[in-house]
Amino acid sequence: MKRFFVGFAVVSLLLAGVVAYFADSDPDGLDHVTEQHGIAEHAQDHPLAGWPLADYALGGDDRFTGLAGVLGVVLTLAVAGGLFWLLRKRPGAAAKPDAG
Repeated sequence: MKRFFVGFAVVSLLLAGVVAYFADSDPDGLDHVTEQHGIAEHAQDHPLAGWPLADYALGGDDRFTGLAGVLGVVLTLAVAGGLFWLLRKRPGAAAKPDAG
């Protein structure tokens, strides 16, 4: 099982880091709709609008799109792994039946 997760992480990082350079610079469907309906203007007021990974680029520089993808994958895997670790069944903690 450990080999599967390591392989999954490696493939995810490679896809995020390499394939991102070949992504189209034109806006995708979601970007197009948000710009068309004026939602994109309100997005600038969002607390994370100035975050370094905002808009699929590191610090707003398109040259670092791959690095932004890699950091996004690492953050996502860290949060997911942390949640799985916190919510896992503890060894020896058997479910106690209700005494009703």
